[in-house]
Amino acid sequence: MDSLTFRPGKALLQSHSHTLPWKVVFEDEGVAAYFYACDRSLTPDGGGFEPQVVDVMLVYNVSQIKDRERDYLASVQWSRDGRQAVLYLDGSPQAIADFAERRGYCKSNFPNFMEERGAVWQTGNHAWDESVLSKFETAIYSES
Repeated sequence: MDSLTFRPGKALLQSHSHTLPWKVVFEDEGVAAYFYACDRSLTPDGGGFEPQVVDVMLVYNVSQIKDRERDYLASVQWSRDGRQAVLYLDGSPQAIADFAERRGYCKSNFPNFMEERGAVWQTGNHAWDESVLSKFETAIYSES
């Protein structure tokens, strides 16, 4: 599990799956915090947006955090097969990047984009699904 202690307004936590090419990033850039699902096999194409990002999920808007002066703990837990990652803030799940299903889930259900024809990653709906989290945590914490 990768983790970072931070105060809202500035944070960066990158976590790499043991299964290439997956990576997730939690970033608080001052106004808002996002959880990015990334594919490291993608190469830059000269576009303005980070080419490795395949999905983005809003975690919070900094202005909505009541206590910005205290430390928070962000942590990322990967599934055993390295194809799912969950972002936890102070132990509470906030977002899931599911590389097997090629979709993300977040408590904010934002942003949602128009689905593009031929897109391989579902970005039109980020609705939280407690059953996905339950299955993830059961698999992580069960004996193998």
